Amino acid sequence: MKKLDRLLNTHVCVALFFMVGFQWTAFSQTTLKGTVTDEAGVESIIGAIVQVKGTNTGTATDIDGNYALQIDTFPSTIVISSVGYITREIALATPTTQLNITMIVDQEEEEIVIVGYGEQTKHDLVGAVSKIDPAETKTIPAGSFDAQLQGKATGVQIATNSGVPGSDVFIRVRGATSINASNDPLYIIDGVFVNNQSLQNTTANGLAQDRATSPMADINPNDIESIEVLKDASAVAIYGSRGANGVVIVTTKRGTWGAEKVKINFNASEGLTWAPKGRIWKTATGPEQAMLLNEYNRNMGLAEPFRPKDQIVNGVAGRGLPQDQPTYDRLSYLYQTGHIRNYDLSFAGGSNTTRYYIGAGYNYQDAVWKPMDFQRQALKFNLDQKIGRRVTVGISNTFTRVYRDQARPANGGNGTLLQASLSIPAYLPIFDDNGTPLKWVNFDNIYTLTSKVNLWSTSYHYIGNLYADWEIIKNLKFHTSTSLDYNLYDEKQYWQKSTQLGVAGGLGSNSITQSTQVMNEQTLRYNTTFARRHNVGALVGNTLQSVVLTNVTANGQGFPNDSYTQISAASIQTGSQYKTNNTLASFFSRVDYNYNHKYYLELTGRADGSSRFGENNKWGFFPAVGTAWRINKENFMADVKPISNLKWRTSYGITGNQAGINDFASRGLWNAGYGYSDKPGVSEGPGTAPFQAANPDLKWERTAQFSTGIEIGLFKDRINIEANYYNKYTTNLLLNLPVPSSTGFTSYTANAGAVRNKGFELGIQTVNIENKNFTWTTELTVSRNKNKVEKLPNTVQGFDTRNLTSIQEGYSLYSYWVYNQTGVNSQTGAIEIEDVNKDGKITTADRKIMGSVFPKLFGGFNNKFTYKGIDLGIFFIYSYGNKTWNQNEALGEQGGTLGDNRVLMAGQLDRWTTPGQETMVPKLTAANYQYFEVSRFLEDASFIRLRSLTLGYTLPKKWSSAVKTEKIRFYFTGTNLLLITKYTGSDPESNLGQGNLQGYDYDTPPQPRTIQFGLNLTL
Repeated sequence: MKKLDRLLNTHVCVALFFMVGFQWTAFSQTTLKGTVTDEAGVESIIGAIVQVKGTNTGTATDIDGNYALQIDTFPSTIVISSVGYITREIALATPTTQLNITMIVDQEEEEIVIVGYGEQTKHDLVGAVSKIDPAETKTIPAGSFDAQLQGKATGVQIATNSGVPGSDVFIRVRGATSINASNDPLYIIDGVFVNNQSLQNTTANGLAQDRATSPMADINPNDIESIEVLKDASAVAIYGSRGANGVVIVTTKRGTWGAEKVKINFNASEGLTWAPKGRIWKTATGPEQAMLLNEYNRNMGLAEPFRPKDQIVNGVAGRGLPQDQPTYDRLSYLYQTGHIRNYDLSFAGGSNTTRYYIGAGYNYQDAVWKPMDFQRQALKFNLDQKIGRRVTVGISNTFTRVYRDQARPANGGNGTLLQASLSIPAYLPIFDDNGTPLKWVNFDNIYTLTSKVNLWSTSYHYIGNLYADWEIIKNLKFHTSTSLDYNLYDEKQYWQKSTQLGVAGGLGSNSITQSTQVMNEQTLRYNTTFARRHNVGALVGNTLQSVVLTNVTANGQGFPNDSYTQISAASIQTGSQYKTNNTLASFFSRVDYNYNHKYYLELTGRADGSSRFGENNKWGFFPAVGTAWRINKENFMADVKPISNLKWRTSYGITGNQAGINDFASRGLWNAGYGYSDKPGVSEGPGTAPFQAANPDLKWERTAQFSTGIEIGLFKDRINIEANYYNKYTTNLLLNLPVPSSTGFTSYTANAGAVRNKGFELGIQTVNIENKNFTWTTELTVSRNKNKVEKLPNTVQGFDTRNLTSIQEGYSLYSYWVYNQTGVNSQTGAIEIEDVNKDGKITTADRKIMGSVFPKLFGGFNNKFTYKGIDLGIFFIYSYGNKTWNQNEALGEQGGTLGDNRVLMAGQLDRWTTPGQETMVPKLTAANYQYFEVSRFLEDASFIRLRSLTLGYTLPKKWSSAVKTEKIRFYFTGTNLLLITKYTGSDPESNLGQGNLQGYDYDTPPQPRTIQFGLNLTL
């Protein structure tokens, strides 16, 4: 009986236990509270969804990241999700009342993109922004980082003008909008608006240097963390008048909050650079040129100059038979195999309250031409400090010194490498019998110009930003900063007595140019989420900017000897100076809203006031509106499994432009320095005279842009496609319009004309293969832009004395205006030129638009492979449909009217000689060479270039750990290893580097072919 009682009691207790447990599990209710923060435990996450898995029970965090959730049953699983963070699941076995949750940023799914005055996740972007990873481009040995971006961003046309490291770069974001004003984008580095206009000022006998240098070459690419290019109105309108040509935002590296240890990175590389053999000019040899000159004289009924020396004609002896003439290779004195070396060292670290980054770099590059080279020393220091919970202060500093050995490539004046190396016939000797350098046709000797540097410059550049962030209340942040962009550009030149410029006792100059840009900026930003799904942000701010540009130049002539090069040693000394400045005041605002990260609306407005414009139009207002729709978030897309992302964007806005006009363009100006005398026999006194007509109505160029695009992600974003269409219409062009000379002026700056750019952009990224040991990814960019002058009061002719380019209504900017050579008469050898106006004669009226400097398509194609520790990158760039004028060929075939003291190019060997022959090079007669601007020298400059090939190997972790390093990587990089093009000149991207013009090849060094071997260490 007792046993039975004990058994029953046991069963009753067990039953009661399960009943109580069941009742607790089924019917008890617990309030779970806590805070959701980021992985560092510093920033609260607003609007995070905290939900009981498998139920409709859930809540969202408030502005402090706090939540309260009622839980009815245990055990339960809590699901926490927030845009930009990896979703977490936490199992609760027993009743719990307090749970603080940290979230980890989802780097793969939610890439962060820097935008104007802030950052956004890529999925939340409303504007068109291209993000570029500098780690993929920084090993390309271009002097400036913007040249390294070529082919990486859709809608961004970049051309490396020449093979001179550190020279300026041609870059256009969605086309060219202006004729006289600048078409270059705005560069912002760590919040600092940086000058990107060349400060080069040196002249020689009034002839300015035609190879502009790039201030962007002062930036060390190794210090750059990310680069974003803002393209459409919604993205750039926040910068108002500064954003019409696009915006390039550069963010440099910083330390890491709460870093466990200091991270040390070291990079070293050495390499060689040389000109591709097929890109070196092909001139006629000595015997070939002598043969051609004999033929020319024979056709003209003149005595052949190259005949036996004992044959006297008109008192002149012969110069020997053509086959007996020597060939002197001047180009071998010009071209060189140069060196490249690069060293970078950086330290990054931090604590919970401090983070820092220190970087130092040295870069050296020889040009493919003597004596030019480029050297950059850079120091970077970034520091951020938290003061309490709500205040952070910081500073960014970039110090660089860039030294350049330079030369005068070509502009038609003395001292140019073109004349000394290419323009002299090959049969004329370089030295006399005593080894003294010879000069011909008043051209310098190539050995003299290349053996002794006569032009050099040093750029001292500081870019700094001091800021403070204050979180006034939760989600309301105040930001203030003061920045400085200071550049001192010191140029020196000395032309020895053995040169044409220095023949009168030596010629020297020293020019110091200072650019000082100071900016103060304040912003107030607020972001909040209400009713779980409504996300609102607001930004207001203002900017005050001042730019001062000064120059002092001293010139000297008549030095005792070439050991004295300082201006104080010259017998004749002259000097000049100038100062100019402008100011800009701006007020801006942006309001953005999205519903559940599905529907987006963004409104932006900026008002700019500039000192450059007239009293009646100093201020301009530039608004924009952008919308986006993440279609894949809709319920009807839930079952469309292949589509992981589908987003449509559209925007419309207006931006302005004032860059490129002088600081006092609207004002009536007088100039001093004019002498006068009001009494006979009395020496002149100082006087003034009118210099510029006033225009108080001068106003901003305005660019209205409509843009729409779609983003598609397939198969969990294994395939990503982005396509954009845009239409930009620029009005009120800033032009120099002619006025009657009776006014006392010839022109004045006014607003007139309109230009349109329409374009299409396509970017495709694919993950072709991805497994444990092997990955293969591909990137393709395709861009098309059509430029057209819609309105123009009168035709604007070209930049040079031959007026090779013309700006006319109905055509693109800077179209080539030449005679259309239709062929050569196969029976007579006479040149055939189209008679455009059908008047029976060939005159200037028969010149016509024959081609555009702008390509029809351009872009890049990149493939990256990894296999275990091996990585391989193969990157091509391409351009299709643009034209380049081959000035070197034009001069070498006919520029000297076939004179015996000017070079002839090898192309002249294809001239017409016999009836029935088909060729485009006419018979050697003066009549056939009276038209210089003929279309046969306007060449198709389409190309495909292997921009870079990189092969690397990272040692296994156990090997690097054995030597107490985190990572060891060896790599090889080759650039410009392959070029496919029909262009016969030095390089299809050749350009003089003169402002807005592109596609003019005049004594331009080709882009070098390089190889580099390097080492990356991470400690």
